[in-house]
Amino acid sequence: MILSPEVTDAFRGRRVLVTGGLGFIGSNLAWLLREAGAELTLVDSLVPTHGGNHANVDGLEGVQVELFDVRDTERLAPLVRRAELLFSLAGQTSHIDSMREPLLDLEHNCGAQLAVLENCRRENPGIRVVFAGTRQVYGRPRELPVNESHPLDPVDVNGIHKLAGEWYHLLYARVYGLSVSVLRLTNTYGPRMRVRDSRQTFLGTWIRQVLTGEELRVFGDGTQQRDFTFVDDAVEALCLAAVRDEAVGEIFNVGGNDHLSLLELAELLVRSAGTGSYRVVPFPPERRAIDIGDYLADDSKLRGRLGWQPRVDLEEGLVRTLDYYRVHGGAYWGP
Repeated sequence: MILSPEVTDAFRGRRVLVTGGLGFIGSNLAWLLREAGAELTLVDSLVPTHGGNHANVDGLEGVQVELFDVRDTERLAPLVRRAELLFSLAGQTSHIDSMREPLLDLEHNCGAQLAVLENCRRENPGIRVVFAGTRQVYGRPRELPVNESHPLDPVDVNGIHKLAGEWYHLLYARVYGLSVSVLRLTNTYGPRMRVRDSRQTFLGTWIRQVLTGEELRVFGDGTQQRDFTFVDDAVEALCLAAVRDEAVGEIFNVGGNDHLSLLELAELLVRSAGTGSYRVVPFPPERRAIDIGDYLADDSKLRGRLGWQPRVDLEEGLVRTLDYYRVHGGAYWGP
């Protein structure tokens, strides 16, 4: 991925801390930041059901990696103290897991964010913070596309806790003067995503299944509309939010150029892979209860304010993702 010279220059020599740094988005961000010349520290607790994976940073040199839970203030405080920029990406993403173990989700998505913010407040109130939120905070859309003023009505515990995480950041900005930005991501996909199961995204499971000869399952009638963001484009949005003054105190939707039904996505994936098959099956009851139906992001605010523009269309992104897992798949779903 190639960033604009403006953004690259903004990171050269800067001290950057990434929580969730061995995860999907965090690791892709780490590769880009090192290429830009940042002095980089990654923190990850490697919770087995989350997205962290040592394979995500194999070959990435000159990076400090710390393995601990961000609620461990004794270890986090000195890292926050010396950082100039913080990308807050640690958290639990599984909607189903959040319903099965809501108190655990509370710890990972609320307790963890408060711990990070408290360290910022006490140790380094001048730090710049970018928080990775989710479109799940909107719940079932009342109109499409969904902009940032859409009512907030999460349909699951994870969405409620991620919304709380946003509000913690905005509260600390208002009360304590922290410089924060929030990006609401939607269906981010690409190399280094979790594909062992659907805890991160259903598309990860589909990627593995199409490459290992398993049949894809499309829940419902397959007409649900979605949009998708290739990870390089999501990372560029995060970087722009970290360096542009216009982003401070703001919430931005991150979307993409392509939207299609899940059935159309399955067809495109099978065609792109040159192998595989799919079938439409009824929704499992626990998934039906928290399904949001159609979702399309209105990301015109991000495009207009920060000059962001997605560069990778869905077909190209799927091909690049499939190519990555053809080579590295064993590190993600086993030998």
